[in-house]
Amino acid sequence: MANVEYIDAHSPEEVRRILNPLVREWFFSRFKDFSKTQLYTVKNIYDRKNILICAPTGGTKTLSAFLGIINYLVELALKKELDNKMYAVYVSPLKALSNDIFVNLIQPLREIEEIAKKKGIDIQEIRVGLRTGDTEAKERARQARKTPHIYVTTPESLAIVLTSPKFSEKIMALEFLVVDEIHALTNKRGVYLSLTLERLCHASSIEPVRIGLSATIAPLEEIAKFLVGSKRDCLIADVKLLKKIEIGLDYPGENLLEAENQTNQKKLYHLLDGLIEKNRTTLIFTNTRAATERIIHYLDLHFPKKYAGLIGAHHSSMSKEKRFEIEEKLRKGELKVVVSSTSLELGIDIGSIDLVILLRSPKGVARALQRIGRAGHKLHTNPRGEFIVLDRDDLIECGILMKGMIEGKIESTEIPKNALDVLAQQIFGMAITKVWDIDEILGVIRKSYCYENLSKEDFFDVISYLAGEYALEHRHVYAKIWYDADKKQIGKKGKLARVIYLTNIGTIPEEGFVNVVIQHPPEKRGSIIGKIDESFLERMKKGDIFVLGGEKYQFLFARGMKIYVRAGITKNPTIPSWFSEMLPLNFEVALEIGRFRRLVKERLKNKKECIEFIKKHIYCQQHIAEEAYNYFVEQQGFAEIPDDKTILIEKYKEEKEYVVFHSMYGRRVNDALARAYAYAAASFRSRDVEMGISDNGFFIAGEDLDEDKMIKAITGKNLEEILKEAVEKTEVLARRFRHCAARSLMILRSYKGRLKSVGKQHVHSGFLLYAIKKISNEFPILREARREVMEDLMDLRNAKKVLEGIEKGEIKIKKIRTPFVSPFGLNLVLQGRSDLIKIEDRAAFLKRMHELHLKAIATKGKYKQN
Repeated sequence: MANVEYIDAHSPEEVRRILNPLVREWFFSRFKDFSKTQLYTVKNIYDRKNILICAPTGGTKTLSAFLGIINYLVELALKKELDNKMYAVYVSPLKALSNDIFVNLIQPLREIEEIAKKKGIDIQEIRVGLRTGDTEAKERARQARKTPHIYVTTPESLAIVLTSPKFSEKIMALEFLVVDEIHALTNKRGVYLSLTLERLCHASSIEPVRIGLSATIAPLEEIAKFLVGSKRDCLIADVKLLKKIEIGLDYPGENLLEAENQTNQKKLYHLLDGLIEKNRTTLIFTNTRAATERIIHYLDLHFPKKYAGLIGAHHSSMSKEKRFEIEEKLRKGELKVVVSSTSLELGIDIGSIDLVILLRSPKGVARALQRIGRAGHKLHTNPRGEFIVLDRDDLIECGILMKGMIEGKIESTEIPKNALDVLAQQIFGMAITKVWDIDEILGVIRKSYCYENLSKEDFFDVISYLAGEYALEHRHVYAKIWYDADKKQIGKKGKLARVIYLTNIGTIPEEGFVNVVIQHPPEKRGSIIGKIDESFLERMKKGDIFVLGGEKYQFLFARGMKIYVRAGITKNPTIPSWFSEMLPLNFEVALEIGRFRRLVKERLKNKKECIEFIKKHIYCQQHIAEEAYNYFVEQQGFAEIPDDKTILIEKYKEEKEYVVFHSMYGRRVNDALARAYAYAAASFRSRDVEMGISDNGFFIAGEDLDEDKMIKAITGKNLEEILKEAVEKTEVLARRFRHCAARSLMILRSYKGRLKSVGKQHVHSGFLLYAIKKISNEFPILREARREVMEDLMDLRNAKKVLEGIEKGEIKIKKIRTPFVSPFGLNLVLQGRSDLIKIEDRAAFLKRMHELHLKAIATKGKYKQN
């Protein structure tokens, strides 16, 4: 049984004692003393123990991991015992590694060599090699001749090295494996890496020491198992740096309800300007690319020429060169402010940031801490940040996140298990290197944490697909391996196997844009009106209404990379254009918000006591607590406050009947529940059914809706089957199938030097999906696409928990009728229309609704707004 154990720090003297005199002299010429992280880690790495190092951003994790390795290599170099082989591999999900590696590896090694030279000591050169997708062929050839002793790479490039004969023999006695930024690898890329590491360890004559580096993440025990695989021990260094988080929460203007009107929008940019002015460098996170560009535009508009040459944007849609340029300017201190969507969350060294502003909620405590950690990245400086919110739901959410940050309550991370598309790619890669015994290859795969419970049935289903047993040649899917059932062996098939594998490696899906084409009315048929992001199409279902170029269109169907729509729509939009970029609220954080609602509800009648409680509970200022209190009073007075133990269902009539479920469980759970209830409503002959989803709840709209029948129709036992039916013919499953087909190499992105466009991939995927469903509805890659939709995109497990809670009576359902939507439901029903409503119109609408709510409350005489 593997042992996972938390450890204490060693004494400075214990660490000092193990360092070679040259390394010791270098270290203390650069640093006054060991950092806390180094006291936890250096000796354990020296003693060859697997270790997960968890420390906040700026906790010297990288140097802590390398110091013990550098020390070992220096000792070998002094004895002239360094061989032409790799001793250590450092893997990171980030391509932009060069600067970090220079600071933490190349520079220290040069300085140590310099000290040795001055002392007249002869020392072998310790070589460092960097390989990513951008490394030139000339450099790769040089590395093959003179093997780097420390090899710095990405998950994809490491898999390529394992399959390349010239390199793989140099890695057969690897001694150290460093995996950086583990918190960014809790996805299919991480699953892929976990199998690559098992392949590497199986090939190596030495079991390498595994060293994992992570920013704030939970649960650490699971992440440690993910790092080392099954049946291996691992130490956990949970380094609590004594850094006090300096975090605040505010909004522009006097009243949060009016934060979005024109006057307060100006105040927002003056508030931002004031914060930027007080600091040398400020980083603003916005969550979406559009918001990033908007902030830069309006700062320039309100303060002409003030920020010229001193402001930059950084998001994933920008070119690599432009992003690098911004990062370099930040490092040099040439920029006053940088605005980013999510792309600067990871640990690229961007120099000294004084303040991080979080504009709207980052949706999770761990993400908030990672963002705030960019300020105070230096060892002895405190992280400083400010939440700026623009609506009342965001205020409550950010308040709970702030509480989690201060109290150190981190939500749990989930890592995908038994991903069959990743498995198919890796089995193909393994078959290229040698002929495998079937039990041997399954044994290696099951050593990975992500596949320790892989069933033989799933394993052999993937083998059958790779061996061409599903007869898909007519769709250009050919056997990639041979399988001999009598000898129980597998091996590669075809002369091009290695080339196909190396040119199609990886898990990150390619994205494209989809043309929007008018289908109705007939006189405009065939007109192309613009493009939408493919990830936006994934979120749409038949009948959804969206806005493009200020006009409303209804989604009818998709063919390849075109979607066909009905123009001249008068109904309200059901889905906002930025929906695909929205980060989902974590389930555990959502439950904390529900609990907070219940605690406030219990104290609501005593205003003074309640406001005091809010201040203490979420560590906020008086005016924030008063805003929160007024919001709760308004909801309770008009309807009722839903919480962690009560789902409120309100029904009201507009142009359709609306049934709003106030289910505070986060968007992934609500997505699963909404699709299931909408499917049930449609099966009861309800007409024109549409739905809207947010973190705080969802609505079903249509004619003749019977909420009682809908609720009874969906249970914890039948949810999975109903969801399977509900997503079967949707764009989301079609798109996810294409991603899984590309990962499993059913669809080749590159073949004989020719690249296949995203559009052609999608067309091929559509034909494949049709052919597969005729052969078997349980084809392994189709099952994986369904799993990805229901478990990664949605949260089937926790949605089942909610339904089981209702069935056991632990969660009550309260149904009410209202004349119009309640305060807590406003943002949910408004989100679809957000593209159509100008900001000032939205502010006026919210104010008008607030007045209508107060009027209704006064009529009821239940509570009075103070």
